[in-house]
Amino acid sequence: MKTILTGLRPTGNLHLGHYFGACQNYLKMQDDYEFYLEIADVQALTDHFNDPMKVRQNVYEITMDLLSIGLDPKKVNFFIQSKIPEIAELTVFYSNLVTVARLERNPTVKSEIAQKKELFGHHGESITYGFLGYPVSQAADITAFSGELVPVGDDQLPLLEQCREIVRKFNSIYGNTLKEPQQVLSNITRVKGLDGNEKMGKSLGNAIFLVDSEEEIQKKIMNAKTDPQKIKKEDPANPDICMVYYYHQLVNKENVSTVCSECKKGHRGCVACKRELIQAMNDFLHPIKEKRKYYEQHPEIVKEILETGTNTAKKKAEETIKKVKSAMKIDY
Repeated sequence: MKTILTGLRPTGNLHLGHYFGACQNYLKMQDDYEFYLEIADVQALTDHFNDPMKVRQNVYEITMDLLSIGLDPKKVNFFIQSKIPEIAELTVFYSNLVTVARLERNPTVKSEIAQKKELFGHHGESITYGFLGYPVSQAADITAFSGELVPVGDDQLPLLEQCREIVRKFNSIYGNTLKEPQQVLSNITRVKGLDGNEKMGKSLGNAIFLVDSEEEIQKKIMNAKTDPQKIKKEDPANPDICMVYYYHQLVNKENVSTVCSECKKGHRGCVACKRELIQAMNDFLHPIKEKRKYYEQHPEIVKEILETGTNTAKKKAEETIKKVKSAMKIDY
C-alpha cells in the first residue's frame, strides 16, 4: 500500500470548506492507503504562539471533528506533530537546503502574509522565522513518513513543490534517500464563504462549522450574500452569484434544479430559499453532530486514538531519521 500523509492545523473546529475541500477525499482514501493524519500543533504555534492552551484544546476538538465525519482510527493513524521529535530534527537539516529568498517567493506564504497584513495592519509585517519557515517544517512532515501521496487543494501546491525541491536537493547531495511526494488534488479545491469570498476561512468570519448549533446556522445563512439586484420576492435573480444557491448545491442536491429554476423565474423569495437551506444544512450536519457527541462523552477514547496513532507514526519517523542521518554521515 502506498503511504498518504496529510495534516490539519488545530486552530479551530472544521468547517464546510474542510469537509468538501479535503475530508471527503480522506474518507475515500482511508481504505486503500497506509494513511497518516497529522494534527499539526507545532505549525499552529507559528502564528498562535501566544495562545498555547487554545492550540492544545483544539488538538482534541479537531480530532473529534475528524472522527465524527467517519474517519476510522483502525484505518487512519491520527498523530500529534509535537510528539514526533524526528520532524523537528528533519526541519533543522532541511533548513540548510532552502534559501530565505526562496521561502519569501513561495506563493502560499506570500498570500498568507498578505492576509495577515490585511487583517492585522502593521502587525502583519512582524513575520516570525517559524512562520516563514513552515514550508520547511511541512517538508519534514511529509518525508518523515515517506509520504508518497499528499492530498492538497490547488492553493497548497506551491508548498508541495517546495517539499519536492528540498527532497531533490537532499538526494543530490547525500544520495537517493528520500521519496519525492506527488499531489492528490481534491475534486472541490476550495469552498466559498458565506460572504462570497473565494475562500471559507476561520479568521474571515464567513464559515459554517461542523459543530455550529441550529441557531448559529440560521443566523449565518440568513445573513448570507444573495443577488443584490433582487429586491422584491417576484424579481428574477441570478443564482450563480447567490451564496444561498451555492450551498444548496452542496447540501441540498436533490432540489437544486427546482431552486435554480424558481430563482431565475422570480417564483422564489430569498427568505424562503434561505429557510429551505437552513433545514437542509441542519439535516446534513445532524449525523455528524450525533457521532461527535459520543466522543465528547468519552474523551479517554479520543486520547487513546491519538496515543496509538502517534506511537505508530513515531516508529515510521524513526526509520526515516535513521536513513537520513546515515546518508548525512552523522549516525555516530
